[in-house]
Amino acid sequence: MKHILVLGAGQSAPYLIHWLLGQARANDWFITVADRDIKAASRHVQGHDRGLGIQLDITDSDMRRTQIAKADIVVNMMAPKFQHLIAWDCLNHSTHMVSVSYRDQTIRDLCPDAQRRGILILNEIGLDPGIDHMSSMSLIDKIRGQNGVITSFISYGSGIPAPESDQNPLKYVITWNPRNVVMAGEHGAQYLIDGKIKILPWHRVFQHSWPVYVDGLGRMEAYPNRDSLSYMKTFGLDEVSTMVRGTLRYPGWSETWLQIVRLGLPNETLRIPNLPQRSFREITEMFIPRHVSGATLESRVANYLNISQTGKIMENLSWLGLFDDQPCGVRGETSAEAMIALLQRKLPLGKDMQDMVVIVHEIIVRYPERNDELEKTVSTLLYTGEKNGFTAMAKSVGLPAALAVKLLLTDELPLLGCHIPTHAAIYRPILRELEKAGFHFIEKSTPIAQGEVSGT
Repeated sequence: MKHILVLGAGQSAPYLIHWLLGQARANDWFITVADRDIKAASRHVQGHDRGLGIQLDITDSDMRRTQIAKADIVVNMMAPKFQHLIAWDCLNHSTHMVSVSYRDQTIRDLCPDAQRRGILILNEIGLDPGIDHMSSMSLIDKIRGQNGVITSFISYGSGIPAPESDQNPLKYVITWNPRNVVMAGEHGAQYLIDGKIKILPWHRVFQHSWPVYVDGLGRMEAYPNRDSLSYMKTFGLDEVSTMVRGTLRYPGWSETWLQIVRLGLPNETLRIPNLPQRSFREITEMFIPRHVSGATLESRVANYLNISQTGKIMENLSWLGLFDDQPCGVRGETSAEAMIALLQRKLPLGKDMQDMVVIVHEIIVRYPERNDELEKTVSTLLYTGEKNGFTAMAKSVGLPAALAVKLLLTDELPLLGCHIPTHAAIYRPILRELEKAGFHFIEKSTPIAQGEVSGT
């Protein structure tokens, strides 16, 4: 019997666990789901005879190592800050690891040891990153097979409410780790546009959004996502003049979130005394400098941010709850933790609502064998979640990771070391299964005139 250890039972994990349990008897697997919240872990196992939910504090090194030592493969759904601890224990116990988190330098450094240990550490095998990488590589390989030369590569990813479910002023719902929403942009961003590198510090990321039209969805807005330049080498696109990875939102998100960043609320460093007893009104006041004038907190906030006191942004900040005067009751110490709790409270995916995941690739290709003809190819995925069932986010994050687990445990993935899913041995079989599960990309190619560009 093969033992699978799933670390984390949060919002992105339910479909992963459901799928693995559904395959357990046929493949002789046993799945242990470990989370700090044992109720969440047990709820997702649902009494299955091939599964067990246990309580695990990931910072408890003895318990963590004990569970990893029992496993043939670990599926890491924990926050990125725990990734290196988990990977190191997997290495020491010669246990494969599959993770939806970004592959950082600490993981890259483990590659030689992973190869010597005969294990695979596979990162970025969720939605974004994950399905975006795999579909990108598939499309790039197809273009190269037609002797095309890629000159511009822009890729967008998103998890949003479906159009008929955007029922709040921010037109957003929390379907994944809310910490990632609050701290989006914390690393800044850099990308390449028309041969020029552009770098944005963390506090300016949401200031640089641009409109994007998505087939089947309409007008959206995008902002740059982390380090686009690193994927030039990953995708073999060293010669492109434009390389952008962006995040999509409904129009208006960035202008509001920019002001939250300017206030300084996404702060995980400074501890606020007695935070649970304080109101969001008190917390917001803490971030307004003493010299800012105004008769009310609302007017001081508007003056500090240099925005209209009666405009849409202030309406959004008020609706979100930044001026509420009741104790916030947040279990935590920082303003970032307060914002995480606030988003969970104000932006849930309600009953009968559906979420949607979106991936769009825009590629400009030159064909030397066709007199340097230029062509724009757009590949679009729109996938909608179930009403009162599995979210599109949970399915699109969990299914690629689950499929990778099956490939590994059935000896159909002959790779060792540290990888992301840009290798054909990974993305070809997984994309085939995703297609069967309803993840359909629609491709459209149109000729473009010399000199016409697609950019931000």
